Amino acid sequence: MSDFAIFQTGGKQYRVKVGDIIKVEKLSSEGDVEFDQVLMVGGTVGNPLVAGAKVVAEILEQKRNDKILVFKKKRRQNYRRTKGHRQYITVLKIKEIKG
Repeated sequence: MSDFAIFQTGGKQYRVKVGDIIKVEKLSSEGDVEFDQVLMVGGTVGNPLVAGAKVVAEILEQKRNDKILVFKKKRRQNYRRTKGHRQYITVLKIKEIKG
């Protein structure tokens, strides 16, 4: 069992250890999920991935993230637009790092 791992999902990379709670892009599954795109486990660096390594996580919650505001403005043109966006996310708890 390793100290930490770096894995990739949703176009982003996450450094995790067992017990961490992280927010990732929405996953369409329930229960436990396995990530096999592991870039690094402990001191072992993949080329580009570590063979046979997996990160197992438990899905705690499916929700939406906090709202971000997008504001556009053109000066002296009386042009102002405000838009809000809330991204769908999945909250995970890391259960195990195999590798």
